[in-house]
Amino acid sequence: MSAAPSSPSSTDIVSKPLVASLAELIRVTSTVLPADVVRAVDGARKTEDTGTNAAYALDVIDCNIGLAKQKSQPLCQDTGSILFYVNTPVGYDQIAFEAAAIAAVRQATKAGHLRQNSVDSVTGGNTGDNIGPGFPDLHFHQWRHDHVEVKLMLKGGGCENVGATYTLPNPKFGGRDLKGVENAILDCVLQAQGQGCGPGILGVGIGGDRVSGMACAKTQLLRLLDDRNADPDLAGLEERVVAKANQSGIGPMGFGGKTTLLGCKVGKLNRVPASFFVAVSYMCWAFRRQGVDLSADGGITRWLY
Repeated sequence: MSAAPSSPSSTDIVSKPLVASLAELIRVTSTVLPADVVRAVDGARKTEDTGTNAAYALDVIDCNIGLAKQKSQPLCQDTGSILFYVNTPVGYDQIAFEAAAIAAVRQATKAGHLRQNSVDSVTGGNTGDNIGPGFPDLHFHQWRHDHVEVKLMLKGGGCENVGATYTLPNPKFGGRDLKGVENAILDCVLQAQGQGCGPGILGVGIGGDRVSGMACAKTQLLRLLDDRNADPDLAGLEERVVAKANQSGIGPMGFGGKTTLLGCKVGKLNRVPASFFVAVSYMCWAFRRQGVDLSADGGITRWLY
């Protein structure tokens, strides 16, 4: 009997144009803050009183944004967890895409656009190339279009640390309603107290289970900051959370001031009657997310943010 054919290695199935496109996506995501986030930071700077710690913090942030873009260097030394959200046509080779993404991460790490940031959770050993279980983290979905859409989020550990999942009802926050949800979200902001490199942006998932709720919260961060929720109840919730958080006096980096949040984006999932979770994913001001559309050969045809 002849030997069974071996499975293709990553070098066999990696598309060089796709690797180049993903490496460029990583570079831009790590070094260039999206336009909607820059507008939000600029708007916040105009609200803070001259000479205050809050104004100084936002001026430093603005300077950092400019230098990172000019020098093509990471916005933050913590280049974060690497999260790919990929929509593909039916029949697309997701295994090949994963191999290309791994190659692009290695390339971006070697180039310095990603810090050597991935460590073994038991031994603490650094892989040196940002590759390991769950690194990068890829989420695939099929859609009925003839192109691939890739969105990338680089989520720092500091902001990830101040995220939280709440269970309602709760005697401190209230019942299983939007008021209880609002109070839980605001408690997350209060507990952060400027940690996580505020001003922050919140992604919130209402419902689901402990895993799907937080996944929903993180995908909310893929929305534009200046969009409006299609659900009027959730749109109102988003606006109230930002307004109340910005009246808290916590301010940028916890220095006081009028800018505690730059935005809040809320989604919802169905749940079982026994559970009511509110998952809050906190994002730092260095809101590194970008996306591209790719042609059949892997070339970039459009930037999404």
